[in-house]
Amino acid sequence: MTVTSRPDPGISPAVANPVLRVPPASPAAAAAYFGASLAFHADVSDVAAALAGDGDPGFVVVDSRSTEAWDQGHVPGAVHLPTALIPQQAEQLLDRSVPVVTYCWGPGCNGATRAALALAELGFQVKEMLGGFEYWVREGFAYETWEGPGQRPADPLTAPVDGDDCGC
Repeated sequence: MTVTSRPDPGISPAVANPVLRVPPASPAAAAAYFGASLAFHADVSDVAAALAGDGDPGFVVVDSRSTEAWDQGHVPGAVHLPTALIPQQAEQLLDRSVPVVTYCWGPGCNGATRAALALAELGFQVKEMLGGFEYWVREGFAYETWEGPGQRPADPLTAPVDGDDCGC
C-alpha cells in the first residue's frame, strides 16, 4: 500500500515545497553572492585551459597535499606546498604579485580552502580550484606522478567526451 501525504491546506504550496521553503534571494543579492563566489573559486576546466594556453597563465597552481599525495599524482607545473608549511615556505616559493590557485584531493576535502586561507593571511591573492586533483583526473587532464606522466579518459559524468567545451 502506498501512502501519500497532502500538504496542510493552511500551508502555502511554496512553503510545502522543500526547495522554496526558504525563498530565493533577490536578483541583486544573488548577483553579489555568485560574483563573489567566482572571485574565490576556479574550476578544473578553466585552470586546465589557462595552463594549456600560449604564454603565462597569470597565476601559479599550488598543491597543498602531503608528499605522498604529491607523488601519487599532481597537476603538471604545480608548486608543491603542503598547507602546514605555508607559513614557513610561501615567501620563498611564491611571488606575492602572482595570484595563486590552490587545490587538494577533491570536493570532499577542505585542504585547498585551508591553504587558500593561510596564503590570504600572508597577503597573497588566492582562489581555490573546485574539484581538486580528483576532478583534474576525472576530467581527463594529464598529470604527473613519481613514476612519470599519466592520463585517464574523461569520465562522462564530469566532462564532455565528444567535445572540448561543456558550454557552461
